[in-house]
Amino acid sequence: MEGDHGPAGGGDGDPGARRHAGEIDAAIQALRDGRLAILPTETVYGLAADAGNGGAVAALFAAKGRPRFNPLIAHVADAGAARRIADLDPRALRLAEAFWPGPLTLVAQVRDEAAVCALARAGLDTLAVRVPAHPLALAVLRAFGGPLVAPSANRSGRPSPTTLADAAAEVGEFAAAAIDGGACAVGLESTVVSLLDGPARLLRPGAVTRASIEALIGPLAEAQDDARRSPGRMTRHYAPDAPVRLDAAAPLAGEAFLAFGDAPAGPGVFNLSPGRDLSEAAANLFAFLRAADALAPAAIAVAAIPAHGLGEAINDRLRRAAGKVG
Repeated sequence: MEGDHGPAGGGDGDPGARRHAGEIDAAIQALRDGRLAILPTETVYGLAADAGNGGAVAALFAAKGRPRFNPLIAHVADAGAARRIADLDPRALRLAEAFWPGPLTLVAQVRDEAAVCALARAGLDTLAVRVPAHPLALAVLRAFGGPLVAPSANRSGRPSPTTLADAAAEVGEFAAAAIDGGACAVGLESTVVSLLDGPARLLRPGAVTRASIEALIGPLAEAQDDARRSPGRMTRHYAPDAPVRLDAAAPLAGEAFLAFGDAPAGPGVFNLSPGRDLSEAAANLFAFLRAADALAPAAIAVAAIPAHGLGEAINDRLRRAAGKVG
């Protein structure tokens, strides 16, 4: 830990943080005790642990059933904290200035190996780091005083939770504390960009679009060998129990349907965005996958989603939910 700043109760200037002071204090105490806490972020709800505590990180992997070769993202309170634990080059600093706090994760050489333990890094000499944009997550990080790992608060491979209720249903039994930050505004995990020697590489598309990043640092190369340095790269990931059928014009008998734009009427139809707005579709994606899955359908059919902008990230999640990558 970088320091102990005392309890958060009433100490943060954000009114939302003051309203949630008791939950924040309980979460901080749990994390300091080496236990787990469910935290809201702007992307999805996370199951958090002290990044430097190997026992806590091991408990997190066990709670999620997450493979230990899958590295975790270190969440920090600001860019200064990120620079203390990772070597951020000028490209990384340019992106951090533009998109932090926000849904962008940067992969760089690790600087402080004690602050983020080897298990959290999956034994790699690199570190994935970001500054979340949710005021309650930031209140916890500022008061805790060190990095937290906080992968999505669900069983590994399942759709990520975008409400506290879904997070609690998935991993609530393993969490000593939880903070209710409402529905996640973004609803998709962060974009992950590798900034090591050589070209910048897009390891995982996410809420910050490729075009927005390339406008600042030039063209992004594809993941290649750097893919292992990012979470969320398994062939089948973000998956409901029901099979997922992509690019469907309409549902077949027994299927639930995730529409985009015009949609047929009927039970089991969930419209990601009637107005074909990709931001709205991203925010609804995981919640609607879960709602459709709860109907125990023969399959979940999903309408075609445009591939441009945020659609790149939505289609990445859908292909992994269907077990189809590429």
